[in-house]
Amino acid sequence: MEAIVLGGGEEAWARKYGVRSKALVPYRGRPLAAWVLSALAEAGLSVLYVGENPGLAPPPRLTLPDQGSLLANLEAALAHVEGRVLVATADIPHLTPEAVRFVLERAPEAALVYPIVPKEEVEARFPRTRRTYARLKEGTFTGGNLLLLDKALFFQALPLAKRVVALRKRPLALARLVGLDILLKLLWGRLSLAEVEARASRILGVEARALVTPYPEVGVDVDREEELVS
Repeated sequence: MEAIVLGGGEEAWARKYGVRSKALVPYRGRPLAAWVLSALAEAGLSVLYVGENPGLAPPPRLTLPDQGSLLANLEAALAHVEGRVLVATADIPHLTPEAVRFVLERAPEAALVYPIVPKEEVEARFPRTRRTYARLKEGTFTGGNLLLLDKALFFQALPLAKRVVALRKRPLALARLVGLDILLKLLWGRLSLAEVEARASRILGVEARALVTPYPEVGVDVDREEELVS
């Protein structure tokens, strides 16, 4: 299987380290993106990278220039892959091959599979990190920074996917997008994971599933400079 690593974009605080992209900020002696590339390569995936590449190691099989937005970068990358592909952001340096293999081996057959991580798993491993959580019947979860998708079916969902990405760290805004009933159930903690999947599938027009994963490194990214010490 192939993987796409999205490393584009600019962060003002990254300039302190002599780079424009957060993906190239050093973490424990290596750029953030290099840790992601290593985990994916060790899990046996061929990797395509989108963003500035000053000589990242291990080297991706192909590097594409930043297109200016997350979804534009994803669209550009999908032109160079076929079938099912794993998408990762470049700012998850804690990612491990074991976590990647868990997602690949446990993922259900669906056009879109989105890993989510229980709050208790995140707080046990990364007690000082700040994440956005959603409380469901089954527990409280944060979203992952991986996405498993079927290329052919993904483009059917692209218009809505653009809106979802824009709201990905605002669970209540996402709920408004899919309906008032979903919003109210979310607020009351009565929303089930199955209901989320069913509504997302109906809205997007393709089957969308969540995958609960016990690996917090899937959901802990580096959004702020202070998180480099995690």
